[in-house]
Amino acid sequence: MEGQPEGYRFPVDEDVDLVVAPAADRVVVWVSPKAVEKYGLDPQDNECASGLKALVCELDSANCMGGARLEDMDLPWYATTEAAFNVGGYTYAFDERGANGGRYVVIASASGDAKGGARWLDSAQIVVASSVMMQDEQEPLASLVAFLTGIDYRPLWVSIKTSGLALVIAFALGLFAAWKTMGTTSRVKGLLDSAFTIPMVLPPTVCGFLLLMLFGRSTGVGQWLIAHGISIVFTWPAAVISAVVVSFPLVYRTALGAFESLDTQMLDAARTLGWSERRIFAKLMMPLGWPSIAAGTVLAFARAMGEFGCTLFFAGNYAGITQTIPIAIYFEWMGGNIPVALFWVVVVIAFSFLVILFINMYTAHSQKYRERGLSRAERKRAKELADTDDSLDPVGGDALRIDREALAELMRDDATLQGGR
Repeated sequence: MEGQPEGYRFPVDEDVDLVVAPAADRVVVWVSPKAVEKYGLDPQDNECASGLKALVCELDSANCMGGARLEDMDLPWYATTEAAFNVGGYTYAFDERGANGGRYVVIASASGDAKGGARWLDSAQIVVASSVMMQDEQEPLASLVAFLTGIDYRPLWVSIKTSGLALVIAFALGLFAAWKTMGTTSRVKGLLDSAFTIPMVLPPTVCGFLLLMLFGRSTGVGQWLIAHGISIVFTWPAAVISAVVVSFPLVYRTALGAFESLDTQMLDAARTLGWSERRIFAKLMMPLGWPSIAAGTVLAFARAMGEFGCTLFFAGNYAGITQTIPIAIYFEWMGGNIPVALFWVVVVIAFSFLVILFINMYTAHSQKYRERGLSRAERKRAKELADTDDSLDPVGGDALRIDREALAELMRDDATLQGGR
């Protein structure tokens, strides 16, 4: 990302004095020189290092939420106060700055794969015990207000703008693909339908991996884009592309189903009247198929809003840039911030409920289009006819109801006449 440090970045707060970066074969612990000078710490001293390790393990055990604990891992520990530390082929930079002024812990590797330098990262501020003040218990309403005002709402804004732009792109591409697929032969249609639908059935991480392979720096497309000053991987456009990939099949499938359900004789009649294919699409296919298309569009927006695997794999997790609500839920939970994770879970559930409610209301509303097309007198007459019995068999058949006594009388008269002859 332009203006940001090169490597795998973890955002940290300004007052962080302690950083713990566990990897598969090591644990790297960094203590800031300010904390070393202020509290007389010496990470190279065995007694100090043992106490620091015990403190980190205790904090990790209290916040691991059932995951693997550091104290159960038989790994070598490396403690340092240097701003840059090299070990195992990785370079750890603990106080890097981005173009936006944010602070990062950056891990780089000569091989280019810096993710192996740390499976996760924890950070904290070191203070003396006497300076820790226990907060008085607040009233429920005051606690709720304090909680809501302390939440970082950037994931909501990132999710809305990412999903909104992705929906516009997926809607246009989905309608165009469905329209063009309708006019192809059955064999070509089968191939196109499979290609357009496959992102719906693939795991999101597979989609993210394929996008990473397509636009990565080691590929021809990625190198061509970089040569022209375009960087996509781990940027906000990458989050939009990920949302488009996973939401496009929903728009395409609903639009194709709506178009296929239309009366082909009606479309052929329009062609015999000289209508162009574009006019048929705009004046007939879209208005008649709009209820299904609208429902699929809303579902596509919800799918883009809830995308996690593809976005995390291809766009990464950068607060305020690519961190959407699902990614925020995962990392808040991993960081032990359960209340914030639950808040975002409630937001997603409420949003999903509103989406389903909107679809149901719109579907029920669209099914009344025939009734809305009648005049008031015609609707009244139709209601009167619906309330009266018709001349059909109440059992459900098509035979007319016949007065049995009248029929018997008719047969007796007929028999009398034949006997007289």
